[in-house]
Amino acid sequence: MGSTLWQVEQELYFKDVSKRKKVMEKNGNNRKLRVCVATCNRADYSKLAPIMFGIKTEPEFFELDVVVLGSHLIDDYGNTYRMIEQDDFDINTRLHTIVRGEDEAAMVESVGLALVKLPDVLNRLKPDIMIVHGDRFDALALATSAALMNIRILHIEGGEVSGTIDDSIRHAITKLAHYHVCCTRSAEQHLISMCEDHDRILLAGCPSYDKLLSAKNKDYMSVIRMWLGDDVKSKDYIVALQHPVTTDIKHSIKMFELTLDALISFNKRTLVLFPNIDAGSKEMVRHTANFFLLWVFPIWNPFTVSLDLPGENVLHVRDADTQDKILQALHLQFGKQYPCSKIYGDGNAVPRILKFLKSIDLQEPLQKKFCFPPVKENISQDIDHILETLSALAVDLGGTNLRVAIVGMKGEIVKKYTQFNPKTYEERINLILQMCVEAAAEAVKLNCRILGVGISTGGRVNPREGIVLHSTKLIQEWNSVDLRTPLSDTLHLPVWVDNDGNCAAMAERKFGQGKGLENFVTLITGTGIGGGIIHQHELIHGSSFCAAELGHLVVSLDGPDCSCGSHGCIEAYASGMALQREAKKLHDEDLLLVEGMSVPKDEAVGALHLIQAAKLGNAKAQSILRTAGTALGLGVVNILHTMNPSLVILSGVLASHYIHIVKDVIRQQALSSVQDVDVVVSDLVDPALLGAASMVLDYTTRRIY
Repeated sequence: MGSTLWQVEQELYFKDVSKRKKVMEKNGNNRKLRVCVATCNRADYSKLAPIMFGIKTEPEFFELDVVVLGSHLIDDYGNTYRMIEQDDFDINTRLHTIVRGEDEAAMVESVGLALVKLPDVLNRLKPDIMIVHGDRFDALALATSAALMNIRILHIEGGEVSGTIDDSIRHAITKLAHYHVCCTRSAEQHLISMCEDHDRILLAGCPSYDKLLSAKNKDYMSVIRMWLGDDVKSKDYIVALQHPVTTDIKHSIKMFELTLDALISFNKRTLVLFPNIDAGSKEMVRHTANFFLLWVFPIWNPFTVSLDLPGENVLHVRDADTQDKILQALHLQFGKQYPCSKIYGDGNAVPRILKFLKSIDLQEPLQKKFCFPPVKENISQDIDHILETLSALAVDLGGTNLRVAIVGMKGEIVKKYTQFNPKTYEERINLILQMCVEAAAEAVKLNCRILGVGISTGGRVNPREGIVLHSTKLIQEWNSVDLRTPLSDTLHLPVWVDNDGNCAAMAERKFGQGKGLENFVTLITGTGIGGGIIHQHELIHGSSFCAAELGHLVVSLDGPDCSCGSHGCIEAYASGMALQREAKKLHDEDLLLVEGMSVPKDEAVGALHLIQAAKLGNAKAQSILRTAGTALGLGVVNILHTMNPSLVILSGVLASHYIHIVKDVIRQQALSSVQDVDVVVSDLVDPALLGAASMVLDYTTRRIY
């Protein structure tokens, strides 16, 4: 589904096919675009190869010339030019440009050597456009040569930020390049901030994702076992890679030593990959050999990404001065699984890049234009800039209704869909998929870009796996249900799942009265009673995902039976089900209705009738509500004494009817030290939906350790 959405967006932009034909005619009687792709190492080849394959499949539009230089041609780094030959590409030119030494001077000399050799090659090939990737010193030589020889440059993955000398090189290439293809929205914004021409920026996604997401053979363990042995178990090994930081080589080598110390202490089977060819790499390889002797595995210059928008699974270790901090980070992360995310694309980057190439008008002036502030509103050539509303699909599985909503970044519900919640698992899961697919398609028309799916459901949930462990009696056939897999497989989007009480707390943290607070508790008063706990800005799940079952705090040893099997719980007194039970008793005894009230024969008596009767002066109804509110108030007192939060938020349809009674109970029963804690009614209309959405909308937040 995700791919389809991107395709629809692209069609909206490139729907005028004749426009591209006109561009070709303007370029000179349907002359093919001559594209030179220059690759310096295996890392950039992993990004350039998918584009090269795409160019090769459209010979009616393009002529491809391949230039190979840099570490591709070095024995120690695997002579990786052979990979290019194995992919059936004709290499037009091989340039030996690396001066060995792996220090700062060697890098400078390598750039100079490339600048000496490249002019002859470019004079011979006479490309219309040169495709250059990334931030390597070899790429800087390529871009400098092409720019000075009036050859148009398409720069792949500019605008990223890694915090090393690579940033300076990458941004220098950006200034030399005429066209830009970036893979993240933040990179696009950086390019715009650098005054690049808005019309020459394409947000395409990462080209290597096209190959990764379409790979037929995903037996990654066979590769791991080739290096670590046949007995290595899935999820019980580490792949370690660390590159030198060329602006502080001594410090980066020290950090590498600490990393190796931590890996040895962690005592898991580890595949150590060689660093790149930057200054300091030779020293790092020597230290690796000293530590591991024969257990060093040189996979030459593996595909790596250094980006400024990490996924949820990235944990930054800052200012490590001993191995302990790195070791602690390993303990925190090892064995965790995170939902897949597509912040770097959806697997359709290459079609976008090819269309972008076809749209280039060679008759346009070669001189670059810079767009200095103020920045205009429509800021890039990619269709995504029109879709300003970054959104989430939120799903709320309640006891009665199933709701799906498109929710924007600021918590605005763009559109909401409601159906009755089916009674069987099969019908329910099919309806969820159907509603989400329809909502995702509708999102395109509403100019909303869906980032992922968040699901709020009753019952105990394992949010790490996206599984409902077991549910309340209100939702039947809902135990041991994997919600993440079918939705992710269908929509090709990341999926998060959590308990509805936890979702309400997350909604308050992002959009409601808990925003900015370090500690608060949310209580949901609806069909049942639930809740969520935010402690030190984090949601508390508990060791068995059972934290914040606040509806089952016992407030009376001889109270009414509860749906959980116990008795005297808050839910047995104050939930909608409990009030409905009491309302039916009064109605059966003809003690519910008072003057001004009526209940149609075809309408079931419920909690709202009890509330209406109390408002109209029914003393028995008032007594029941007072007892329910007192039970809830005692539960809040227990929460205040246990958690000592700075705020308690009552949410749900019954909250406004209980708030005054709850505050009275606090004044009468709570310790003086907590009586000043504020208790408020939530002002959010749909906390469960908003909380589900917040899981998605927060997933790109940088995590600093």
